[in-house]
Amino acid sequence: MWLQMSLLCLSCLTLSSQSQAQDRASLRRSNDHAGRCHYTFTVASPEESSCSGSSMKPEKDGVLSRLTLLEALVSRLIAGVDGSVGTGVQANGEEGLQEAYSHVTGERNQLQQDKERLNRQVQELQRRLAELTQEAETLRQKPCQQTHTSGGTQRENRPPASDTAYEFGNGAYQEMKAEVTEVPASHLIPERNHNFTGCGELQSVGDPVLHRKADSITGKYGVWMQDPEPQGPNYTNKTVWRIDTVGKDVRQLFAYEDMDQFSRGFPMKVLVLPEPVESTGATIYRGSLYYQRRRSRTLIRFDLASESLASRLDLPHAGFHGQHPYSWGGYTDIDLAVDEQGLWAIYSTSKAKGAIVISQLDPERLEVKKSWETNIRKNTVANAFMVCGRLYTVASYTAPNTTINYVFDTATGVGRAVAVPFKNKYRYNSMVDYNHAQRKLYAWDNFHMVNYDITLGRASHGSS
Repeated sequence: MWLQMSLLCLSCLTLSSQSQAQDRASLRRSNDHAGRCHYTFTVASPEESSCSGSSMKPEKDGVLSRLTLLEALVSRLIAGVDGSVGTGVQANGEEGLQEAYSHVTGERNQLQQDKERLNRQVQELQRRLAELTQEAETLRQKPCQQTHTSGGTQRENRPPASDTAYEFGNGAYQEMKAEVTEVPASHLIPERNHNFTGCGELQSVGDPVLHRKADSITGKYGVWMQDPEPQGPNYTNKTVWRIDTVGKDVRQLFAYEDMDQFSRGFPMKVLVLPEPVESTGATIYRGSLYYQRRRSRTLIRFDLASESLASRLDLPHAGFHGQHPYSWGGYTDIDLAVDEQGLWAIYSTSKAKGAIVISQLDPERLEVKKSWETNIRKNTVANAFMVCGRLYTVASYTAPNTTINYVFDTATGVGRAVAVPFKNKYRYNSMVDYNHAQRKLYAWDNFHMVNYDITLGRASHGSS
């Protein structure tokens, strides 16, 4: 009820105001400058007595101020949005460029590596082509002659069917034969070698003499040797032994009657070993083959006469299968060697932290008799061998002209640097061993089986 009364009063006031406004309304007529009649209707405001222009200025100023603030706010918002978008675009652009640059750099490095590899292959092919050209020229100038035995009986110039060289055809055999270097008979007789009876420090190493070139990829590296102190009637100091060590299950030991048969590729026997061979560290001594069993530190003595395993023993703490190899790799962790003083093992241990350890072994039971730790890092030298109780290391396995760069004397326990010239004629020497009966070094250099004459100085401390 009260609300209805209030609305009625408000309506009355509104009507009263309208009636008062009508009382004050006026109508005027006037002509404009063209003579047309204009009607003007005027109503007085109940609050204002006049409507001067100045009365609108505050409101207009307020509206303009609000518009200015609104424009500033809109400008800041637009600037903020654009900035964030720009920053994101810039960041995404930089990330994309960085990824593209990395991709291009990787491709460039890969292409550079491929280029270097191809260059090496081209150089190897060029070298091989030159060798083949020279061999062909030699064959054209000097036809093959039939060989004769020492007794003068003519031997047929065709090898037995078992000879592996003939698997590649007569041409391959003739190519191999052309590469075999003739060796003077005096070089095969130990008694005629100079300085044979003495045992001093290594003075010089002669040029390599080639005896055989492997005829398949399995012969890229291996070990070949002669027994300096043979036992029994079946094999002598002229018998040549060979193992091709490329492969996962190396068990074949080839026996050749003498150096001539070895050079011609005619094995008289092939022995099958009871355990697979690891790398090129095997050696022959007193009628037994000594070698490291594959993927282990186990040493094996294989009796050649009975063709049976004679003894086996782990070399204490020795690294194996790539833990402490020579610089050329090949799992050469344990290298067995023979010299005037007996059987040796050249290796390293975790305790030695990669430095060469030398142990003298019992040739029957393979037990360690005595050990020496050197300060030579095994993976910094290409190979090593023993002569007269001294360890010698070869600096490089690929440099054609390198040096024997270090000697360690087990008699004094002292080592020192030396510089005895040494040649890797075929630029990948994977095996170097000493034969004290022949007073030569035997080596396997990139498919080529060679040996070197050596000269020793006068006997001194530590010699036997």
